[in-house]
Amino acid sequence: MRRQDRAVTDPEKIQAVIDGCEICRLGFCDQGKPYVVPVNFGHAVENGQHVFYFHGAAEGRKVDLIRQTGRACIEMEEGYQLKPAEQACRYTAAFRSVIAEGPAVILETAEEKRRGLAAILRQSTGKADWEFPDAAVDTVCVCKLTAEALSCKEHL
Repeated sequence: MRRQDRAVTDPEKIQAVIDGCEICRLGFCDQGKPYVVPVNFGHAVENGQHVFYFHGAAEGRKVDLIRQTGRACIEMEEGYQLKPAEQACRYTAAFRSVIAEGPAVILETAEEKRRGLAAILRQSTGKADWEFPDAAVDTVCVCKLTAEALSCKEHL
């Protein structure tokens, strides 16, 4: 991160930024070209690592790229507010953001999928006690990105 004065390193503050985000953008490199898609997400800290879950159809570009590359990145932000100024080049914005990258996998077992779906719904709704019918778990594709690198930035 170029602006170290804006870096957030406190784990509780990082968690608060993630908790405040509603959507993340999932990014891939597709044959040398960028591909970014907005997704609902869930977050957990597992074995000391930030883990992000997302879901969707069992086929399509996103799933194909996970299978092909096994890697992805995410970006999310919250609290965006434009800060006007008298001169164009003096405008700025307030925000908090997280960027992470690492291996991405498609979850195979019903237990793993349920854990991921619970994290996604907890992030989206604030509610943690969901039940997932077997038929729904069988048909949905749940993916997991384990952050090898994560940066959090705040500009208020």
